[in-house]
Amino acid sequence: MDELKKELESKLSETIKFFKDEIALIRGSRPSPAMVEEIQVEYYGQKLPIKQLGSIMIVPPREIQINVWDANAVSAIVKEISSRLNINASNDGNTIHANLPSLTQERKNDLIKAVKSKAEETRIKSRTTRDEIKKHLNDLEKTKEVTEDDRFELNQEFQKMMDKFNSDIDGLLEKKTKEINE
Repeated sequence: MDELKKELESKLSETIKFFKDEIALIRGSRPSPAMVEEIQVEYYGQKLPIKQLGSIMIVPPREIQINVWDANAVSAIVKEISSRLNINASNDGNTIHANLPSLTQERKNDLIKAVKSKAEETRIKSRTTRDEIKKHLNDLEKTKEVTEDDRFELNQEFQKMMDKFNSDIDGLLEKKTKEINE
């Protein structure tokens, strides 16, 4: 029984981590290193993330600055950032400057809608995970490995875990919405 609780807990924490990573890529009013660090760039025949090709800094209020370690990678990074983020990135030597324009209210609304959509996808994924574990629990009850009382107790614990998970998702959603509206 504890294995099922641990399995659900593990899968829910993986799902939350995935959600955090997903919304980190969505731009808020302030730039974030997460916006560019995982962008893959062609470098000597390999695809590497930008974070492996240089150091990423934020220059307030809306500039991302990347100090590239190898000058041969600068043009490829500028090209990828410009195409992926739809912004103009420029370079002076080994330093790339990407200035983010301020967001219009319409764009902010679109970004909030995208974050809410990802939150709902995450909730659906978590419910699917919970349902799979409940199905396994029901199978254990049929084979008499778990009593009906144990199943009932576990289902209540699963619900508490899901309530906490949904609360965490709501908190992350609210935080990202505030970040977008700044």
